[in-house]
Amino acid sequence: MSKTIAVIRGDGIGPEIVQATLRVLDSLRCGLDYRFAEAGMAALEAQGELLPQATLDAISACGVALKGPLTTPIGDGFSSLNVELRRRFDLYANVRPAISFPNTKARYSGIDILTVRENTEGAYLSEGQTVSADGETAQSIIRITRRGSERIVRYAFELARRKGRKKVTVVHKANIMKTTSGLFLNVAREIARDYPEIACNEMIVDNTCMQLVMRPEQFDVIVTTNLFGDILSDLCAGLVGGLGLAPGSNIGSGAAIFEAVHGSAPDIAGKGIANPCALLLAAADMLDHLDLVAQGTRVRAAIRATLAAADPRMTPDLGGSGSSERFADALIERLQTRAAA
Repeated sequence: MSKTIAVIRGDGIGPEIVQATLRVLDSLRCGLDYRFAEAGMAALEAQGELLPQATLDAISACGVALKGPLTTPIGDGFSSLNVELRRRFDLYANVRPAISFPNTKARYSGIDILTVRENTEGAYLSEGQTVSADGETAQSIIRITRRGSERIVRYAFELARRKGRKKVTVVHKANIMKTTSGLFLNVAREIARDYPEIACNEMIVDNTCMQLVMRPEQFDVIVTTNLFGDILSDLCAGLVGGLGLAPGSNIGSGAAIFEAVHGSAPDIAGKGIANPCALLLAAADMLDHLDLVAQGTRVRAAIRATLAAADPRMTPDLGGSGSSERFADALIERLQTRAAA
């Protein structure tokens, strides 16, 4: 049975890492078809719009999209194309795994943390943004809702249950932000009671940052609000070697978009040396989402084996002398070898 996914190649290195990723997916022979769409600078140049209606229609029709990095130009229009896509499709859950891989520049080993970030409200809603006439004072409203808090916390606990995780850490700043963060914390306490088999602890965000640096192994699943989640998920990526190994999933009730969380890297675009791992790991998470868990596991295992072998076909940032396409070759070779075995 085939499944069609929307594919947005993106800007900068996007087309290169998307091409490598699709080759790996094709080698799995798991029945995926692709409906290509444009967004970002590529769409602006081709269609005169950063986010064409045809692209929105493709995501709606497919329900699942794989997206390369996008460039949002400075000036009028969307403050962020990624934020706009999350808003349009109500992609309320941002899931960022941080997993240790061998032979990276990571300072730690054995890390396996899932950060679940509320994606649609809080500080990034940008509600009520004003600047005084004299330019001396700026303000913006932070709005947290019971509905938004309930669904992200419940998503985190359901994810923990589904993946066999043992603990959820609720990260907040309710000691100072007593209304907004206080509401989030109170709702989280209520939801946690429905999952007695999963340990739940609470941690203030600044202490969380310190604990992640000192003893990251204590964390399993983290759930938090939008701004805190954005910061903590990048911190967690730093624990395992950087954004080159950081996938992201944006999940809503009607659509899901899977992406590499790094930027479009215009300085190396067109050179063929971009590391496709982040998008490959996002594609593995997409396979899980499509109930193709065995195939997603195979992709992760092939990446791990390639890094462990210090395969020279890896991209330069990982210590190899290869290219995006040669890295894909190494992964496909391992996938086919294991399939034959």
